[in-house]
Amino acid sequence: MTIVLARRIGALALMFAALPAFAQPTPIGTWRTIDDETGEPRSLVRIYEREGRLQGDIVQLLPDGRLCTPCAEEFEGRDLRGTTIVTGLSRRGTRNEWSGGRITDPKNGRTYNLTVSLDGPNRMRLRGYVLGIRALGRTQTWERVQ
Repeated sequence: MTIVLARRIGALALMFAALPAFAQPTPIGTWRTIDDETGEPRSLVRIYEREGRLQGDIVQLLPDGRLCTPCAEEFEGRDLRGTTIVTGLSRRGTRNEWSGGRITDPKNGRTYNLTVSLDGPNRMRLRGYVLGIRALGRTQTWERVQ
């Protein structure tokens, strides 16, 4: 009886140890934004869940850390730490894709429709677009900060 119990406990332990391997990656965490025009890091953004949807706040601007310059008039020279720039993302099916969101670009002050997909656990592709047409947009790749 003791051997059978030990085997069952061992099997349960293996099953629970394997659960993280089956966990779906998520955008939740801190990301280094990369400017799609220059290839340079621009900021750190923290993505988190709020009321069942994902949103993201600027944690730090790069390289100086605080003030937005050059930026759109409403953001120029402001400390953007804590500013929400990503809102409303929800998971799309069972794939590693989120949609229905919006993203604001402090550089030009515009807000775009947003879809997000993960390329592995540490790379995220963001597609911002206008008029509901994904072809009318641009894509950035962000890197997870460990």
